[in-house]
Amino acid sequence: MTTMMRNITVQLALSQYGDALIYGVDDRDDYMPGVLLKHQLFAWHEESFYGTELGTSKADEVELVVLPAEQVLPFFADLRLLRHVGWSWQGDAKLLVRLAPLLAGLLEAKRYAPSLAAYREGQLRWAWDSKALAAAAEADWDDAAALHSLQERSGFAEGLQAAFSAAVFQRYYGTEAQAGDLRSEFPLLFSGNSSAAAGMDEDSWLMSIGWKADTAPFRPVLQLLEPDAELPQWRLRLLLQDKRDESALVPLRLSGDGEPHGQWPAAWEAHVRERAEGWLPRLRGSLPEHIGHGADVLAEPLSGEAAWRFLSVDSRLLLEAGWQVLLPAWWEAASRRKPRLRARISSGSAEGGRGQSLFGLDALVDFDWRISIGDADLSEAEFADLVARGERLVQFRGRWIALDPALLAQIQRAMAGMDKSGGMSFQDVLQLHLLNSGEDGGSPEEAAEQAEAEAARVKLEVELNEHLVKLIGQLAQHSQWPKPPVPAGLRAELRSYQHEGFAWLAFLRRFGLGACLADDMGLGKTVQLIAYLLHVKELEAEATASGEQAARRQTDPPGWPALIICPTSVLGNWQKELQRFAPSLNVMLHYGSRRLDAGYFYGAASQADVVLTSYATAALDQELLKQFTWAAVCLDEAQNIKNAGTKQSAAVRSFPALHRIALTGTPIENRLSELWSIYDFITPGYLGTAKGFQDRFAGAVEKERNAERTADLQRLVKPFMLRRKKKDPAIQLDLPEKNEMKTYIHLTAEQAALYDQHVNTLLERMQKLEGIERKGAILAALTSLKQLCDHPALLTKEALPQPEDGGALDTGPLIERSAKLERLLAMVRELREENERCLIFTQYVGMGLMLQAVLRQELQEPVLYLNGSTPKKTRDRMIEQFQAPAVPAGEAAADSAGAPSGQPNVFILSLKAGGVGLNLTAANHVFHFDRWWNPAVENQATDRAYRMGQTRDVQVHKFISLGTLEERIDEMLETKQQLSDDVISGSEGWITELSTDALKDLFTLRREWVG
Repeated sequence: MTTMMRNITVQLALSQYGDALIYGVDDRDDYMPGVLLKHQLFAWHEESFYGTELGTSKADEVELVVLPAEQVLPFFADLRLLRHVGWSWQGDAKLLVRLAPLLAGLLEAKRYAPSLAAYREGQLRWAWDSKALAAAAEADWDDAAALHSLQERSGFAEGLQAAFSAAVFQRYYGTEAQAGDLRSEFPLLFSGNSSAAAGMDEDSWLMSIGWKADTAPFRPVLQLLEPDAELPQWRLRLLLQDKRDESALVPLRLSGDGEPHGQWPAAWEAHVRERAEGWLPRLRGSLPEHIGHGADVLAEPLSGEAAWRFLSVDSRLLLEAGWQVLLPAWWEAASRRKPRLRARISSGSAEGGRGQSLFGLDALVDFDWRISIGDADLSEAEFADLVARGERLVQFRGRWIALDPALLAQIQRAMAGMDKSGGMSFQDVLQLHLLNSGEDGGSPEEAAEQAEAEAARVKLEVELNEHLVKLIGQLAQHSQWPKPPVPAGLRAELRSYQHEGFAWLAFLRRFGLGACLADDMGLGKTVQLIAYLLHVKELEAEATASGEQAARRQTDPPGWPALIICPTSVLGNWQKELQRFAPSLNVMLHYGSRRLDAGYFYGAASQADVVLTSYATAALDQELLKQFTWAAVCLDEAQNIKNAGTKQSAAVRSFPALHRIALTGTPIENRLSELWSIYDFITPGYLGTAKGFQDRFAGAVEKERNAERTADLQRLVKPFMLRRKKKDPAIQLDLPEKNEMKTYIHLTAEQAALYDQHVNTLLERMQKLEGIERKGAILAALTSLKQLCDHPALLTKEALPQPEDGGALDTGPLIERSAKLERLLAMVRELREENERCLIFTQYVGMGLMLQAVLRQELQEPVLYLNGSTPKKTRDRMIEQFQAPAVPAGEAAADSAGAPSGQPNVFILSLKAGGVGLNLTAANHVFHFDRWWNPAVENQATDRAYRMGQTRDVQVHKFISLGTLEERIDEMLETKQQLSDDVISGSEGWITELSTDALKDLFTLRREWVG
């Protein structure tokens, strides 16, 4: 049972920080426990959550309740206490109870100001208006007595001042927005320049920071005067500026004792005399020592060095101290515009013309240095003369120029680093122009950081002559490309965008500049290149007829053809397309066992217009093919050289060519290094070395998503890449719709058990493996789990069942072990009933063979299967069969052995072998039986059917095993294409870098989805 207290006597002490240390005495003169006191005294105090949030401390065995400084005044100004307790206030507590309402009133009326004494110590504190407090206390004798007691109690007064300051801070800093408002309204208060208050009394300081209104009709200002005919030295003077007319300035001189001298309006006299006493100590406290603190302040002239320092440093410090400063009118522009170093291309450089048509990135152009400083434009000799004078501020052609030594040194280093006598390469010219002509991007914060960084460095720029202005303008603007007529030998009608693409290739050839034609799959990159090849042949014929060929090829054997390198799987397609669209071109196939050796090759190739070969053959015959300078080297599916270190990539780079062209629908599949590899083929050295590119661009774009670096790379890449998409409004393909849908499949019980077993084994091994062994184990597990999601037989390495003697293959046991296979069969049956045709992509040869066997047996019709080992002739025959007009369902015949024969309507393809270069528009369904986990590669495969020539909507079905890593990774694929879209992606390598916990989360089977 608790005994109710009738009387509590409260006493307290204020700490130097303003916290109230409170203790209580009960009826028996015993000290109260701190917990009991805070629950009694603060029972109605919501801000402290009724006392529960207040802390306690001990002093000489007395428990004290600690009330934070910011809550002291609000609590005691508005006391709400338990009525059944008698409260008595003693000592400082009694004094605080009396004064708190008065101080709270000052707080509410904003009768306070920052403390000058604290500011001089580098702190920000608040003090009440003493006059206002005295006026408020006069109305009540007890209040006046309390105020008198406060003035007598120095320690208590300091604590109360701290509590008051804390309450002001709480009001101003209650929210981040309020704190920001205070900083923006009184920036000088937060400048941190405590010397700015030197020599000022409190009123002057409050006026200088803007807290208190200045009633004087003028303001004191400092002005820097430049040398003139009368006074050939820099000088600084003090002026009084009329607040109503800022152009009205009255010179003022202060003697050593602070006495003001000058002629000002009579109405200003009293204000001048009142304020002049503080100006001299304030000036001496604000001005740097080198300006002069003698008996007559500001009388001494300034050296050029001192004037430079005043302009660049001291003036800013004076502004922060609250002074108004007037600088010469030219300084603002001079300080804002940093020196510019420009290489001005000579008017006769790079004129082009037929005799100079193959210009190239390595071509050298003459230039002269031009240096712009402020409004002055200097030649190299004039710049050297000014630098030799060793002055910071110089007059040149009647203008003052500021010479920053750090920036001058940068200009000199940049000029010394480039051999002017050797000229500048067109590559340098183009890169400088592209990178310096881009608009600033990013957030305001990024723009501010960029501006600050650029202020500390000089950028080398280029000033183009008329010819290069036109050329680079044509590179950037499609509308400015010259459009040659469609070659007479082309047996095709080019769409407008295809004519534009062919014109672009021809335009770049004229200047020896490589090209990456990166149109979406199905937009006709092949026919655009064929038109280009015919155009090249026509140019050769014109040159021969006019006798110019010797001039155009001074060192190269005449008549060397273009070399086309493509994947083996599309060699046949290229042969047919060349024959179909350009029968006048003499095409030589260099492939397989029938390819010619060196002696015969020379003669045959010299009679051809086009030599056609595969990447693999190009690598095998590198030494033969690099002996000749080809009219053009053209790479189809150029992503085949995305790994620059491979043998075939190195081989194709080694072939000399007058022009280099890359065709690809996916210039970036996984990472930016692939883009570099393609560009290093078409424009060698343009994007720097592989390491330099990684350091400058790849890391910043891929990892940091740096907007500035992304924009720079876009500007560099754009002139040599033409990329159009099917859905671009200007293309107007009128293609049917492409509908993509995900088909989710349960695992069978057998698949689930094997899946769990493999995941557990992997996770156990992860505890022991490190480095390359760990990565290898993860990649092996990935393959196993993906195969398991397809069919358990792929994992157990079971042989494919064979038909019984004289009978059919029993497919039932195979089908029931894989829900994917079962679902695929049902969907293919359905589409075949509608007489529709399909493509099925899988990564695994074993799965492809199983699909072929099952579907052929169940559908009783031929099923094609193409993979990497399929010979070229067989590939060509398969494609021709599949593209033939459809045979109505049910009309397929069987051969004498009972196997289906006739028109094939189901085509199974290996993703790598059949995912590029093939035209299979006879199908309007595409199945991705297992996922490649790269949207770009999958879309490429889908585009075998979704391309020009397709007349029906294409249905794309992506199979995903529920509860497995297939489902988890599919969720990640939604954002995978961002990298490719940003610059103009996915491999599984990133998975090997995951932690063991992350791998567990990725791989672990969710049992609720097991069938």
